[in-house]
Amino acid sequence: MVKGAMQLWLRAIFTLLIVLISEGHPVDITYLQSAVAKGAVCLDGSPPAYHFDKGFGAGLNNWFIQLEGGAWCNNATTCLERTKTRLGSSKLMVKTVSFSGILSNKAKFNPDFYNWNRIRIRYCDGSSFTGDVEAADPKTKVFYRGARIFSAVMEDFLAKGMKNAQNAILAGCSAGSLAAILHCDRFKGLLPPGAKVKCLSDAGFFINTQTISGTSHIEQFYSEVVNTHGSAKNLPQSCTSRLKPGLCFFPQNVAQQIQTPLFLVNAAYDSWQIKNILAPGVADPHGTWRNCKLDILKCSSAQLQTMQAFRSEFLKALNSLGPSSTRGYYINSCYAHCQTGTQETWLRDDSPVLSGTTIAKAVGDWYYERKRFQEIDCPYPCNKTCKNRNFE
Repeated sequence: MVKGAMQLWLRAIFTLLIVLISEGHPVDITYLQSAVAKGAVCLDGSPPAYHFDKGFGAGLNNWFIQLEGGAWCNNATTCLERTKTRLGSSKLMVKTVSFSGILSNKAKFNPDFYNWNRIRIRYCDGSSFTGDVEAADPKTKVFYRGARIFSAVMEDFLAKGMKNAQNAILAGCSAGSLAAILHCDRFKGLLPPGAKVKCLSDAGFFINTQTISGTSHIEQFYSEVVNTHGSAKNLPQSCTSRLKPGLCFFPQNVAQQIQTPLFLVNAAYDSWQIKNILAPGVADPHGTWRNCKLDILKCSSAQLQTMQAFRSEFLKALNSLGPSSTRGYYINSCYAHCQTGTQETWLRDDSPVLSGTTIAKAVGDWYYERKRFQEIDCPYPCNKTCKNRNFE
């Protein structure tokens, strides 16, 4: 029986790999060696990197740039630890990644953006591309240069043809998505005046709310990130002129002032936020939330009630942005994190839908102004199209 179960499991894994291979395509890494002379380096001093799949046909002058995610480091110790991983050193990054979902080069899987120049910028600075401290830490030899990385790669793309862009989107996943919000207007300013430029946030609307134990864990954490990386000068002045810099890491305090059109894709029960903002380990020392965080189906009624309250806080933060004719949003009730870069959640026959619409259709309609999309899903568990898996 054990042998039979193992064979079924291996067969399922093999089938999944076949599906992923058929839906995605490999793109090699590019190391931007010229950035090192500008001080635009990863935490360990290695050069920044990206994966670039060139556009073709009618998409030659269209640019889609995705900033990779991977949380943050908030002090010398945690940033030093990151230098031993791909999130702090380009030396440890895989040489090839699979592009799928919004990065796919197939019209079937990505009808509106398949032939654009599609780029994934790797994340190795730990500050959502906002840090800029002149000197390396004398004790750890760690560099805090995220903002310089952003500037260096953008200069490189402009030289490679982005200066002639007709259409462009700055996007990201998670911490990269927060970066897309924070750099949105700056990105638009780099491109030709006549270009259609918009920004897309996927799982980047992190909210300032308390933990299950009543502490302001994420607010303190963000304050430490900003202080460690010297990020304040690179955050939107429309926010830092009225609030403490750490509070300007929260999109609810920034997005209203952004002039460039912005689309927000987010799960109201964002799995990363549930795990790390609502119920982080420090607020749950006995691990009573461990199983719930791993699988929403294992949450108790009391835990689900707490998560419903989190959703209410999330929607309150979203609504605080006020009305906008250019902003779009797709807030579903899935238990997920980052939904545009995975084919299963971006566009497939079995993808989640909201108001009968896939994420791919909603984003494409918004970008090309075919149809406005501002929809919020009903509370969990009403949306039966959700997979409720963790895409992190």
